[in-house]
Formats: sequence, C-alpha cells, structure tokens
Amino acid sequence: MNDLKETLNKHAFRFKKQFGQNFISDGNLLKSIVDASGIDENTTVVEIGCGAGTLTRALAAKAKKVYAFDIDRDLQPVLAETLSGLENVEVIFRDFNKINLKEFEKEIGEYTVVANLPYYITTPLVAKFLEESDKVQGLSIMVQEEVADRFCAKENTPEYGSITAAIALKGNAKLVKRVSRNLFYPRPNVDSAVVKIDFQRGKIAVKSEKAYRQTVKCAFLSRRKTLENNLVNFFKVSRETAKKILAEAGVDEKARGETLSPERLAKLSDVIVDNGIS
Repeated sequence: MNDLKETLNKHAFRFKKQFGQNFISDGNLLKSIVDASGIDENTTVVEIGCGAGTLTRALAAKAKKVYAFDIDRDLQPVLAETLSGLENVEVIFRDFNKINLKEFEKEIGEYTVVANLPYYITTPLVAKFLEESDKVQGLSIMVQEEVADRFCAKENTPEYGSITAAIALKGNAKLVKRVSRNLFYPRPNVDSAVVKIDFQRGKIAVKSEKAYRQTVKCAFLSRRKTLENNLVNFFKVSRETAKKILAEAGVDEKARGETLSPERLAKLSDVIVDNGIS
C-alpha cells in the first residue's frame, strides 16, 4: 500500500470521483484475481480501468498480451513507472464503452477480460460484451458486491433480474471471491466481489436474441406486476393476446417475471416471435 501511495504522490496524482477510482495494492488479492481468471501464456487480456497498473503488471506476468484501457490521462506518468520494462502491455487512454467493439476484436482476436471495474460502468459494460462481442471468451471482473450477487442469482430470489437473465443466455456466472473494502486505496464505501463469467454461446437456444432481450426487459418492467400486465404494457398487445402468449409458453398468467428461469424466458421469447410481436 505504501509503495502505491508513494508512486501516486510522486506524480501528484489526484483521484477523480467521477471515474470511480479505487486501486488494488494487496499482492495476495492481485494473485488470486489472476489465478481465478485462468489465463496463461497464450491468452490475450483486455483490462478496463487499469488505474495505477498493479493488476496490469500481475496480468502481464502470465498473459501473452495485455491491452490496458483507462479514461484518465493523468495516470500516464504513473503507468510509465509502474509498467516500466513490460513489452507485452499496451496502454490505451480511451473510454472502452465508446469503442467499436467489432473493429477492435478484428485486430486482437479472441481474448479474456480481467479487470477491477469502476462501479459506475459495470452493468453497461457487461451488456456491451453480451450484445456486441464475437470474440470474448470470458470476464473475470471485480465488481460491487451487490452487483456480483445479481449477476449470479437464481430465479425466485430478490437479486434475480434482467442482467442475470441476459448473462445466462450467453454464459455461466460464478462468484469467485468476496473482497473487503479495506483492500483498496482509497477505501470505497462498499465491499466488492470477483465474478467469473465463462461465455458459452448457444447455451440457451432462442429464435431471436433481440426478442429474448426484449422479453427480459418486459418480464422485469415492473417486478410487482404479473407477466400478463407487463406484456400488455411493454408490447402494447391486448389482454387476450397476452393470455394466449402465456398459455402457449406454458406460463401461468398470474406469474411474475422473477419466477421464470432463463430457459423459460427463452421459451416465452420464442412464442412472442411466433406471434409476430417483437
């Protein structure tokens, strides 16, 4: 921790709250993140929010290549020092959420994401990979603890929601490790957790991924309302049509979205496609 503080102070670095900057300095935690990711000398890694480069250096020791993204150019002198001598690291000062993912993937091929993500970009970033990526093999990401619980939740639990179902279509999410807020600098207000998402495209067969995403949004439109009501409100169909869709999908008309597993949501989305609604 002291080495990290000294390096940041030497370069007069000031934390920016809007970028959600909380850096890791604990060597054991860094090692456990890298080990859990399963990367090796053949792996290309994309790191988003590389911060002061502590995780970047740990990744570079194992990976073939690390593309380290950060939005804060004030970190440039810090990273020049902390990543000195590493020839397999390329630091890119860009907002990853704004890059053309298809074009980037054409350049780098298959890859794994390993990152201590700024909390404010976690869900939109995961959604970007789910909806746009052809080449990502997995995500090993440090996220806010309650978000980790949502990513890995099962149906019929308060944590289960649209992002859970979206992840389940493309892969398997596992909570690897819970992490105390005391292992970050500066110390955040909440604890974190490492989640590993292994992509398995085609895991749940659907007639239309777009229709599945729309169905998931519909199902969780209002958690207190029945699926029947959400279908009427989201797709602007008659109540009779909503009842017909639910009957064809084998779903009780009084059921709520959080009671349906990803597989049952997939069945519902296929019926919606068959009825020409989405």
